[in-house]
Amino acid sequence: MRILTLGGNGFVGRAVVEDALAHGAEVTSFSRGLSGTALPGEVVQLVGDREAGDYEALRSGEWDAVVDLSGYQTKQVDEAMDVLGDRVGRYVFVSSHAVYVRDLPAGTTEDAPRQAPLRASDVLTNETYGRCKVACEDDVLERYGDRATLVRPGRVTGPGDSSVTALYWVRRGARGGRVAVPTSPEQPLQFIDSRDLARLVVQLITDDRPGAFNAIGPESTIAELITTAAELAGTSVELVQVPADAVPERFPLVEPEEVWLARRRDPSKARAAGMPVTPLKQTLADLRAWDHDRGEPPLDIGLSPEAEAELLQGR
Repeated sequence: MRILTLGGNGFVGRAVVEDALAHGAEVTSFSRGLSGTALPGEVVQLVGDREAGDYEALRSGEWDAVVDLSGYQTKQVDEAMDVLGDRVGRYVFVSSHAVYVRDLPAGTTEDAPRQAPLRASDVLTNETYGRCKVACEDDVLERYGDRATLVRPGRVTGPGDSSVTALYWVRRGARGGRVAVPTSPEQPLQFIDSRDLARLVVQLITDDRPGAFNAIGPESTIAELITTAAELAGTSVELVQVPADAVPERFPLVEPEEVWLARRRDPSKARAAGMPVTPLKQTLADLRAWDHDRGEPPLDIGLSPEAEAELLQGR
């Protein structure tokens, strides 16, 4: 099995590459080669730049499937499809749970309504990101039909996750003590382990399976995230709910209550297709070990210990 990844050096891309290699695939990675850690030596690495429209390295070669991990707007996706054409058997587009409309009930499936497509945006924001992914999905489906597969991950974490949103709470829980939480501790989360996502992607290619799949992890809460991190570190925590306007905007993982139910999506189709379910505790333990091994660099997000202590005074 020959797999091409468009963007294989990043967090999720590396997980896909490693899973594909572990299951006997021949892997080619196309990227700028400027970020992420070095890929295993057996990976064929092609250099190009999607932003600049440089696909020269992809003008030759054939693959059983391509995994598009770095397509965010239709220009990028359309140019890749134009170059690859029928030299790939299946086009797996890694989309996002952000494609869905926000006011959904709990337990929705892949048939839930999506947002209106947006073909281009100067800046990708919370308002435009999902809509741009919808437009990308539409183009992939139009071009490849039954040879198109759409994978819609929820929040992804695990070893290699440098996005700091999960790491903030993992480190905070590990430190123990009174924790300022600017939302209800019962705010729902559905983290998916990057390795589970990768296993799903590779299995879908192996089975030549079309359609859309919600890549969603086990149900949990922000309270479980913090207390599990504390347990792993051998500490204890007291969660103190504070007003959302008492902390910086866009606080890690904190979302408005009107979208909470939509964070309880149905992952049964993906699980039936072969997606594993790594327990949250294992995912956090591996994330914490990876963070420790890299030296726990400073995080420029959330509250500093001093700011948190001041906020909690008298509460």
